[in-house]
Amino acid sequence: MLFNSIEFAIFLPSIFIIYWFVTKTIKQQNILILLSSYLFYGWWDWRFLSLIFFSTVTDFLIGKGLEKNEKPLTRKYLLWISILINIGFLGFFKYYNFFIDNFIYAFSTLGIELSYQSLKIILPVGISFYTFQTLSYTIDVYKGKLKPTKEFITFAAFVSFFPQLVAGPIERATNLLPQFKKNRKFDYNQATDGMRQILWGFFKKIVIADNCAVFADQIFNNYNDYSGSTLVLGAVFFAFQIYGDFSGYSDIAIGTARLFGFNLMQNFAFPYFSRDIAEFWRKWHISLSTWFRDYLYIPLGGSRGTNYFKIRNVFIIFLVSGFWHGSNWTFIIWGGLNAIYFLPVMLLNKNRINTNIVAQGKYLPSIKEVFSMTLTFCLTTFAWVFFRAEDIHHAISYLSNIIHPSTLTFPELITPKLEMVYTLFCIFILLLIEWKNRDKIHGLDIASYKKNSRWMLYFIIILMTITFGSFNQNSFIYFQF
Repeated sequence: MLFNSIEFAIFLPSIFIIYWFVTKTIKQQNILILLSSYLFYGWWDWRFLSLIFFSTVTDFLIGKGLEKNEKPLTRKYLLWISILINIGFLGFFKYYNFFIDNFIYAFSTLGIELSYQSLKIILPVGISFYTFQTLSYTIDVYKGKLKPTKEFITFAAFVSFFPQLVAGPIERATNLLPQFKKNRKFDYNQATDGMRQILWGFFKKIVIADNCAVFADQIFNNYNDYSGSTLVLGAVFFAFQIYGDFSGYSDIAIGTARLFGFNLMQNFAFPYFSRDIAEFWRKWHISLSTWFRDYLYIPLGGSRGTNYFKIRNVFIIFLVSGFWHGSNWTFIIWGGLNAIYFLPVMLLNKNRINTNIVAQGKYLPSIKEVFSMTLTFCLTTFAWVFFRAEDIHHAISYLSNIIHPSTLTFPELITPKLEMVYTLFCIFILLLIEWKNRDKIHGLDIASYKKNSRWMLYFIIILMTITFGSFNQNSFIYFQF
């Protein structure tokens, strides 16, 4: 079920009414969340409910087993069972054909031809997200950071919580699971802020992302027909498409959870205002980057030890992050590029210098901050070309066409020209509002504004959404991951 669908517009208020006006206990609320989450997920393909149910049962039982067993070896075996089952499912559905194809290609380069047949595997929606969420539970229980839950319904509701089930944020069990055990009372301020964040998420998705997609797709798919400057513009359109699409989903998910009394972690913190690549990765897809930091990077040694180990760990974390996104070499190169960007900042011990809000307490940034933000955005957008490209050849050809005298010319207006102009205007409005509220949790976090100012901004956002929004129920980019 898509957030930007008629079905969800019926589903959400119906569940909200039953949740607050019909259910009386925490258990009843959790049962409702579990059933509604399975309905929400099964709307795509009910067959994949068996996967999430099996993963839920497995990690629930392993959690209980970890509590009962004190022998280090037995506990380690239980943890590895959880890791192998979850990563095994993820590896089969997401990477089986990738490994087989590359295995066959490697032998063909040696002159050995192997016959094989690829499997037509359908990637279950959200499998990359909920497997990492359940893994956080077993790992934290194993480390003693969390006591295993004894209520299966509670745990199942945590794993399948519909707002963030399909595309995150990837919640830690230590943050979200305890919220399913507490009494939840309706909080008007929490709910209204949730509605604001939902509105802002829809604006970013159907006004920014879906309109940018039209021009990004047209330029990327026909890159040989356009000037270098237009190709640069196409990359910028994709940069805002993926930001509007993914952060828009996160805003809708977080806002929806707040309607039901839950607080999810912030997943984006205005990343395109970052002054270096380290700051960017502290602000982009925060739930994934911190997951890899805590469960992979730090166990590897983090930034401790010699420069060799620091460089090794940085490349591991970024390459794995790239591979997490998809079974294509373009994602691995995208991860490698970000590792290369990150290394100078880390080796010079400058990866924590930009932890404050950019231009804090000021209306405008300094010249140095403008230069730093522009450079970081350009490097990020360059890497996004590999993320968007169909394959490595597509990415290299696209970038090669940018290295051309035509890059110094004015970009072409892509048909439909008027829609392209108002899309650029909407991007400007997005940046303007987010710059104004860059010290807030989300772009429309305006509870402190005067009432008239709030309602004026609501009116503008709703009017722009109705006027410029794409209502074709386009899927979210990260559903494929």
